[in-house]
Amino acid sequence: MDDHAPDPAHGPADGAVLTGGLPPPSPEQIEAGRLLFAAECRFFYAAQRLDQLPEPGLPEVAFAGRSNVGKSTLVNALTGRKSLARASNTPGRTRQLNFFDLGGRLTLVDMPGYGYARAAKEIKEDWQGLMFEYLRGRPTLRRVVLLLDGRIEIKASDLAVMDLLDRAAVTYQFVLTKADGVKPGPLARKQEEVSALIRKHPAAYPELFTTSGESGLGMDVLRAELAGLGLPA
Repeated sequence: MDDHAPDPAHGPADGAVLTGGLPPPSPEQIEAGRLLFAAECRFFYAAQRLDQLPEPGLPEVAFAGRSNVGKSTLVNALTGRKSLARASNTPGRTRQLNFFDLGGRLTLVDMPGYGYARAAKEIKEDWQGLMFEYLRGRPTLRRVVLLLDGRIEIKASDLAVMDLLDRAAVTYQFVLTKADGVKPGPLARKQEEVSALIRKHPAAYPELFTTSGESGLGMDVLRAELAGLGLPA
């Protein structure tokens, strides 16, 4: 068991952790997620070019989001560790894919942050290289977790990456971060806004997950969902 308190079924006030209409995970699925993410998680590879990618092996889940979206905090909270994924000292600087083996059943892939003081056009150009080729051609990539900051508006760079994900034809899942810093009314409106976006994107997974890496909100539900993509225990 990691050091996070059990997550409530709902976020602050009426802010639901799951928004999209799919049934919530069962207690058995919650426990399976807890067990997997309590397993050893070790860094094993980094790639800056397509020809440096490791050979396909375990099912992979990649994490993407704007710089400062809270990606490192979320990955650390999922795995119950404090420094598995480290935030760069210069946001948007890291341009490599980092691979982590989770319990010999699932690979977590930390993608570089995007959109730090950059135009959407530059994001497309930047992600046309290693990132897009990885997304389009990786046979073991099961899902991309696309993080959006629940406190601020959706940026042009977010929309540009959604377009690339649609073109890559890889399933991606929206996750709101930093929900602990949003009041119930604005959080509900943000959930409605993102849910409407989901319906417009053919490659988007239909369920929106609302989380906080700081408070642990939604971590058990997200663990359960991602555990279902890994190899069976």
